[in-house]
Amino acid sequence: MPGYPEAVSVIVPVILSGGAGTRLWPVSRQAHPKPFMRLVDGESLAEKTIARAIEATGCDHTITVTSRDYFFMTRDIYREKAPGAEHEFLLEPVSRNTAPAIALAALRVRDQFGPETCMLVMPADHMVRDQAAFNQAVEHARSLAERKYLVCLGIQPTHPETGYGYIRRGEALGGEGYEASAFVEKPDLETARSYVESGDYLWNAGMFCFRADCLLEALKACSPEIHRRAQEVWSEVADPTGNVEFPLESFERMPSDSIDYAVMERAGNRAVVPCDIGWSDIGSWKSISELYETDQAGNQISGQAVLIDTHNSFIQSGHRVVAAVGVDNLLIVDTDDAILVASRDRDQEVKAVVEHLRKRDHESAIQHRTVHRPWGTQTVLEETDTCRVKHLVVRPGGILGLQRHGRRSEHWTVITGRAEVRIEDREFELGPEQTTSIAPGQVHRLENPADEDLHIIEVQTGNYFGEDDIERLEDIY
Repeated sequence: MPGYPEAVSVIVPVILSGGAGTRLWPVSRQAHPKPFMRLVDGESLAEKTIARAIEATGCDHTITVTSRDYFFMTRDIYREKAPGAEHEFLLEPVSRNTAPAIALAALRVRDQFGPETCMLVMPADHMVRDQAAFNQAVEHARSLAERKYLVCLGIQPTHPETGYGYIRRGEALGGEGYEASAFVEKPDLETARSYVESGDYLWNAGMFCFRADCLLEALKACSPEIHRRAQEVWSEVADPTGNVEFPLESFERMPSDSIDYAVMERAGNRAVVPCDIGWSDIGSWKSISELYETDQAGNQISGQAVLIDTHNSFIQSGHRVVAAVGVDNLLIVDTDDAILVASRDRDQEVKAVVEHLRKRDHESAIQHRTVHRPWGTQTVLEETDTCRVKHLVVRPGGILGLQRHGRRSEHWTVITGRAEVRIEDREFELGPEQTTSIAPGQVHRLENPADEDLHIIEVQTGNYFGEDDIERLEDIY
């Protein structure tokens, strides 16, 4: 098919990008989850994943399954990190775990690239430090997938981990692959020790390689309801090329299940490729701290910190200085609107904080003070019961939706750049240090027509600033 690589000759990268990463709060939040976190080298996991996928497969077409909430952020990251590649998105209206996501991606690959084309499925939020070893493992997996095996990349365990599932390897299949004789759930510590000591078990990293037709056949045999529902959803897609947003009504009928349970634990033609690739799921603050250098007192520090008689602690500061005196074995993570202080031994329990915040409908469970929008970003600088001050950054060509508010007025001041403004029937331009005001009920829109970012200070006054006070009349996004 024109514009697409030939079947079988390539592996199509399929990236799964979802999940809230609640154990990494307050940096990872629902509106800005783990794939978008910047690590010690300044790159996000999403950036690392797209670069790794393209290099390992040699394919300049990628498919990412995500939600509309993360589409624009992911698209912008991909365009900057891999500008020469073709990036396509399958957008889920609600989360239904990995089996439906992979099933729909397989249907896309089958129709666009050919049924015998191999897929490399990988999460968007994992770390791989050894790219060369990863490339080699993918090549071994491709060889087995072309022989109609459903292949999982198995990580050589470094310690008895209770937070991962395991794969027991069976008979050798030639090359670097083995039969996958069993997929087992997360074990207790004693069982995990026995797995590691036996040498027969590998961590299940959630990375797979298989032909599109083989995955669909296995899904039909092992989980026929998911297969049937996926076919129904796919049949309702009006244009199965480019970016696809699945219809809510039919997608909601999809059973929610993992690919491990729906297929890999039940299928007969399973294989595993053992690999030592410097892998981490970056699933906790402990795993984040291991990316940093350790000082003589056992501390890891990111940002500005003053430590006095402090040992074995991880400190990550934002814009403020964090001072710690006479403490040991702590996690301290500072952001603009929230601070986490926890024992390092209890880092898995951070998700309980998010659960408490959600029960209270607290905004910090959902988003940061800086929120990414399709047109740019907005940062809350100050907020009271009757006033909210924001910093808006509108990208070149960015357009805020045509809207009006019932219970607030707005005052815009341009800091840098040039703005095109519409208020009711008036259209005019604003330059640096120029201002305008929008009264409650007035229809308005803001646009950046220039080739540089537009920076605006927005002052809102009124008695309510909730999203449900916004009446959106037109939105190009």
